[in-house]
Amino acid sequence: MRVLISGASVAGPVLAYWLTRYGFTVTVVERAPALRKTGGHAVDLFAPAVDIAAKMGVLDRIRARRTGTDLLTFHIPGRSRPVRMSTGKLVAAISERHVEIMRDDLSEIFYDAGRDDAEYVFDDSITAIGEDGEVEFERGPSRRFDLVIGADGLHSNVRRLVFGPEERFAAWIGSYLAVASVPNHLGLEGRMEGVSAVDRLVGLYSAAHLPDARAVFLFRTRAPLDYHYRDVPRQKELLREHFADLGWEVPRLLAELDATPAFYFDSITQLRMDTWSRGRVTLVGDAGYCPGPAVGGSTSLAVVGAYVLAGELAAAGGDPARAFPAYEAELDAYVRGSRKLALGMARRLVPAGRFDLWALVQTARVLDLLPDAVIRAAGRLGGRSARLHDAVTLKDYSPYEVAR
Repeated sequence: MRVLISGASVAGPVLAYWLTRYGFTVTVVERAPALRKTGGHAVDLFAPAVDIAAKMGVLDRIRARRTGTDLLTFHIPGRSRPVRMSTGKLVAAISERHVEIMRDDLSEIFYDAGRDDAEYVFDDSITAIGEDGEVEFERGPSRRFDLVIGADGLHSNVRRLVFGPEERFAAWIGSYLAVASVPNHLGLEGRMEGVSAVDRLVGLYSAAHLPDARAVFLFRTRAPLDYHYRDVPRQKELLREHFADLGWEVPRLLAELDATPAFYFDSITQLRMDTWSRGRVTLVGDAGYCPGPAVGGSTSLAVVGAYVLAGELAAAGGDPARAFPAYEAELDAYVRGSRKLALGMARRLVPAGRFDLWALVQTARVLDLLPDAVIRAAGRLGGRSARLHDAVTLKDYSPYEVAR
């Protein structure tokens, strides 16, 4: 059975890996001319995604490329002393198992795990999808596939072609995120340093294997901003408008924007669809159910979604009428929980007022004083919403694997 996957970032390569192990013939098409190595930013793998990486045999390699950020130090306007907190204590309240890794590194590891068993076509994209499975491409000749899967992110091309314009499903949740590659002028390793203020947060971090650093900008606005998601000069202009007066190292970071080799800017937006499937087409990861970049655990959700989709297709013998509803039902609680988590995290990470900023500082101080065991116990007592990721139980699809 021939399956076309659009997108070679995270969900796409994970899905390709598992589908080929179940005997499907897989082609992955990617708009970029090569596997993306654009600097990227740090992403989190929580318990279920960590378990899937272990099943794929790549967990040791992922751990070897972890960022190693163990300490957070944030300056608060009007406070003489910065706030410090262990990242281990912060994560302990969320998940028992966690790895932070640069997105580009993670994508490369997942790609390497299955690239010999799937066909990868770079520098091309889908322009039309017929009901009979005929797919037209921007550069290559048309081809016929039994299934088409969009793993092409928040601004999914497959979703647009099959379900309609993004505005129908996108729900902006009040904030924006930007990441830029900049010189590591503070010599950061194993720590993030930054500044937190009302409606704004800036962080700077690096990793042992990185030659530079990443500057992260999070900010809240009262209304959506006017820009196009591909208009980089306008996005940099918006950052300067919102952060020019913040102080700390921010003016220097803003001055680096014109020279940065890699830049990312987007709204923190949720995708809310009644169904992710139509006919022989379905969506996986951010393309179908993005809970919100940076705040909802979207990378872990994408990894789990790819694993479940491949498993349900194998269990259904490739029949989309059976597999797609089973896939959506299996993932529904995790998607809904991630959306709820993202709404709360967006409010906490970027304080909307002075009281919220004060509460953030006090929470950091308390967490830093508590032993890890106490924090983990408190997280478990918080129920499913507090330990959303750890509450996910992965189905065993191994009986469907084809002997290789």
